[in-house]
Amino acid sequence: MTKRTFLITGASKGIGRALSERLAAAGHHVVGVARGKDPAFPGTLVSIDFSDSKASGEAIAELARRYDFDGVVNNLGMVRMHRLGEIDLDDLDDILRGNLHPAVQTVQAILPTLKSKGWGRIVNLSSLVVVGMAQRSAYASAKAAINSFTRTWALELAEFGITVNAVAPGPIETEMFRQNTPVGSEAEQRFLSVIPMRRLGKPEEIAATIAFLLSDDAAYITGQTLFVDGGGSTGRVAL
Repeated sequence: MTKRTFLITGASKGIGRALSERLAAAGHHVVGVARGKDPAFPGTLVSIDFSDSKASGEAIAELARRYDFDGVVNNLGMVRMHRLGEIDLDDLDDILRGNLHPAVQTVQAILPTLKSKGWGRIVNLSSLVVVGMAQRSAYASAKAAINSFTRTWALELAEFGITVNAVAPGPIETEMFRQNTPVGSEAEQRFLSVIPMRRLGKPEEIAATIAFLLSDDAAYITGQTLFVDGGGSTGRVAL
C-alpha cells in the first residue's frame, strides 16, 4: 500500500480524531488541524483558528509548502440551531463562513500539489440534515453548499486524477452532537425517530467510509454524496 499524507480539519475530536487514528494505523501521515493541542495525536497536529480568514489562509498555505499532501478531509464544521422566525443573520453568516471558508481554503492551498501528482483525494463532510431537519436552516444550507462544492469540484478536477466526494453522516455520537443533544433528551428522541436502525452512529463508522474514499480502491467514484446514516435519508419513520 502506498503511504500517503492527508490533511484533516477538525482532527482532534469526534469523526476527525477517529479518522486520524485509522489512517495513522494504516501507515499514513496525518496532518491534523484543530484549535487546541493534543500531545497524544496520532500524527502532526497544528493549531489554526479559521475564524480569522487571513491568518488561517496564511497558515494553510504554509502547511501546503511544508508537506507533500495527497488529499484533504474537510471535517471542520459548526452548528447552531434556530427556528424560522428566530434566525439571526449574524449567526447565519457565521455558520456559512465557518463551514464553507475552511473547505475552500484547504483545497485551494493543496490543489497545485495534487494536480502535479495527477492523483488526489478530497472528501467533504456533509450531513443528513440536508434532506430536511427542524431548527437547522442555517446549518443545512451550509451543508447543501458543501454538496454543491463536491459536485462542481469533481467536474473540474476529474481530468487531473483527483476525486471529490462527500460523506453525509446521520446523528453521530460526537462531542459536538452531545453539546446540543443530551443523552435521553427530547432532541435525541427526535433524531432516533427518523433513523430506522434506532441508534446513533459511531465516529469510527464514518471514519471507515472516509478512509475508503481516500483509497486507491475508490478511484472511479467522484462527485458523490454518500449518506452514512442508519437509513435516515431513505425515508421517515415514526416512533
